[in-house]
Amino acid sequence: MTEFSVRGSNVVVVGAARSGVAAARLLAGRGARVTLTEMRSNVGAEVERLSELGVDLELGGHRPETFERADLVVLSPGVPPSLAALEPARRARVPIISEIELASRWLRGRVVAVTGTKGKSTTVVLLGRMLEAGGCLVLVGGNVGTALSTQVEQSTADVIHVVEVSSFQLELTTRFRPWIAVFLNLYADHLDRHADIEAYAAAKARVFANQQSSDTLVVNADDPEVLRLARDSAARRVSFALSEPLTEGVVVAGDTIVRRSPAGDEPLVPLSAVHLLGRHLLGDVLAASAVANLVGVSAGDMTRAVDRFTGLEHALQRVGEVGGVRFVNDSKATNVEAARHAVESCGDHVVVIMGGRFKGGSLETLAPLFASRADAVVVIGEACGRIRDALGAVVRVVETGSLADAVRVAYGLASPGGTVLLAPACASLDMFRDYAERGRVFTQAVAHLEEEVGETREQ
Repeated sequence: MTEFSVRGSNVVVVGAARSGVAAARLLAGRGARVTLTEMRSNVGAEVERLSELGVDLELGGHRPETFERADLVVLSPGVPPSLAALEPARRARVPIISEIELASRWLRGRVVAVTGTKGKSTTVVLLGRMLEAGGCLVLVGGNVGTALSTQVEQSTADVIHVVEVSSFQLELTTRFRPWIAVFLNLYADHLDRHADIEAYAAAKARVFANQQSSDTLVVNADDPEVLRLARDSAARRVSFALSEPLTEGVVVAGDTIVRRSPAGDEPLVPLSAVHLLGRHLLGDVLAASAVANLVGVSAGDMTRAVDRFTGLEHALQRVGEVGGVRFVNDSKATNVEAARHAVESCGDHVVVIMGGRFKGGSLETLAPLFASRADAVVVIGEACGRIRDALGAVVRVVETGSLADAVRVAYGLASPGGTVLLAPACASLDMFRDYAERGRVFTQAVAHLEEEVGETREQ
């Protein structure tokens, strides 16, 4: 096969966020004539420095003539393929691909790609640490950490690229072919971007669309939708499950994660080494263990990596305790099912902070759980009314104007020994730059509350 080349081609990169900047830099280094187009006029120094590489910066809007003369268009994940400005390129039949598709065409190393609605980042980071513990040369990135385009120049035949891939990144892939693909779960999400749940599912299924019989697909046997979609895969399948009684695959047997086969159970990781809050996060450990086992990492190396892993920031992260009330930051719980898992992980007497920009799904399905587990719900952001309508009949709902106010109000509503949980079930973009900023603001508000309560006690 002829190596993919952009030398001398007119390539338009749309979107000047992290992935777009990385793609523009990579393309310029590969000899393309690059235009980076962005709706914002004010961009950071990193974007402006691209002009030193010969990249043309088109800021403050997208020009039709830019797309008309393009040979290739590369979209940042945050840019929807339905963007009206792309119409000239579509009419001219210009290829439109994602940044992850672009980067993958130049990788020399093998790719392990992880997708799913929930748990991608935890699985990817933990798997990277397992492989490193086993002596593998690993680069972790994609939707978490660094963009895949930044890894191309470091990619050799010995490298394993562990890549988190979102539906936004996958929907415009054409050749992307992971050596091992992992499909964790599928719930309604991002319906503000995708036309419906079927379109969202189809985008996720792109993770294994180009795999062949020599590749492997790791699937969650507890998720019927994942199994339904995986029927179309040509890859060899390896299953993991927390609930299904598998005769083959990675499961929990007694107090140990094992690889089960007709030959018996191969111990991988003792549950005593897992220090994560929430049963669903244990499922992520199973998925990572399945891949590490396929790669050849020993049980001892896996266990050491798991034992040192206490979870990710903003993912069921314990951030403090004030007056006997525990505070947990799950800002990454940006959809309904993620919020459900978070509440289930925190026991009884939970005060849940929710709200933001709603992305779709049925908030009403949370009502039975909240009726039995939640003492109150404190809401912020655009979705306040929607959350009140969905849950107000079964639990007290209090509206506040800021996340800092929500923390103080939630503390006042919490029972001693209870939990205040940030599980928004919504995106953050109505009030924050991203979920990480929202999580940091929550953590800072808890710290300030702790100081205030401490000062009151000292007086």
